[in-house]
Amino acid sequence: MENNYKTIRREPLIIGKKTLQDISNDILKPIESKAGYLWKISFIISTIAFIWGIICITYTILTGIGVWGLNRTINWAWDITNFVWWVGIGHAGTLISAVLLLFRQKWRLSINRSAEAMTIFAVIQAGLFPIIHMGRPWNAHWVLPIPNQFGSLWPNFNSPLLWDVFAISTYFSVSTVFWFVGLIPDFAMIRDRIKNPFQKKIYNILSFGWGGTSKEWQRFEEVSLVLAGLCTPLVFSVHTIVSFDFSTSVIKGWHSTIFPPYFVAGAIFSGFAMVQTLLGIARKVLSLENYITRNHIEYMNMIILLTGGIVLIAYISEFFLAWYSGNIFEKFIYFSLEASKGPFWWAFWSLIICNVIIPQFLWIKSIRRSFFWSYIIAIVINIGMWFERFDIIVLNLSRDYLPSSWTGFIPSFVDVGIFIGTIGFFFTLYLLYVRVFPVISQSELKTILNSCNDKKNE
Repeated sequence: MENNYKTIRREPLIIGKKTLQDISNDILKPIESKAGYLWKISFIISTIAFIWGIICITYTILTGIGVWGLNRTINWAWDITNFVWWVGIGHAGTLISAVLLLFRQKWRLSINRSAEAMTIFAVIQAGLFPIIHMGRPWNAHWVLPIPNQFGSLWPNFNSPLLWDVFAISTYFSVSTVFWFVGLIPDFAMIRDRIKNPFQKKIYNILSFGWGGTSKEWQRFEEVSLVLAGLCTPLVFSVHTIVSFDFSTSVIKGWHSTIFPPYFVAGAIFSGFAMVQTLLGIARKVLSLENYITRNHIEYMNMIILLTGGIVLIAYISEFFLAWYSGNIFEKFIYFSLEASKGPFWWAFWSLIICNVIIPQFLWIKSIRRSFFWSYIIAIVINIGMWFERFDIIVLNLSRDYLPSSWTGFIPSFVDVGIFIGTIGFFFTLYLLYVRVFPVISQSELKTILNSCNDKKNE
């Protein structure tokens, strides 16, 4: 009897009929060759933004946070919006690296290294804002659980600021170790190929004497799985802790049990969008078109659709509960009819357009597999997620329980400058990173080469 069931062969994750040597050459080309004009232009722009941010931060520290747009009613605003936004962006790196590793997803191999670096650089930006917001950053060590100059007085463990310290430090340290361990085989490969004696010595130290033996590979895979197991709970715990900054308060619009899963889904949503943005840059600047294919873009867009759907359900829940409760104060939360026509209507509709309407175009396959439209939609999503955090914080605080306390918020040039500076700092770190470290794990990529070059039906 004829078998009518045929297995449809998936498109290869590596195109261009590459060999093992080709993979090594292509991935190390940005490190061994001189920087191209696209990299130089990008680096100059990001550095200028970074320097402007340093100037604004210095001015804030020397003058005080009174130079920001904060007031007595809205004492959290632009800075905490940026803090939550950056923490969310760092989420996708751990998800791609750890969770997809445990699920044995091969398509992660071309993008995990960029995602891991993105996590580290984004968390660095996030950590800047609470420190600056203290007003006295030289006393930042007071939030650490160590005895200080006041004797036996320890930090207040009920303070959300202390929760953020634990969350960010744990997330940063584990993610950094996971990222560095994955780089060890690549450091060894660079050590064996590079000619400069000084650089060879540096990479020899970084590679920890890696020799590529079977025992070393076995231990490498075991450690990777253990670290992936440790990182996986962080995907859910870190942004859950950040959501507790809001949900454990008694402020209208914040006191909500939906915030932890809502924040986690939103973080993955924005994080994958930033990965798409970085891959769009790396793919062209580093000529990695054969390794970052339409399959990678489409798979990530599918996860963006999934998490975007979860975020949409959270929006609907917030709107329904505010309406059904009949509480007059709930009329002024960030997701209500009042918000859509109030003084911050522009922020509300920016959120709706960027996070709800635009991502629906990814249901169209031609758009979902398009490099250009995926890049544009990813940028739009990140803008929308910023406005979401802005609405949650500023819009809720702008309408207090007493009408006499109602006020608006206008960011100062220092607010905007610090935010632009962190974006410049982020991309400066990433651009330097791609010139020193392999942006794709060549050792892992070589494990799927045979299956990508096999033309036979599976």
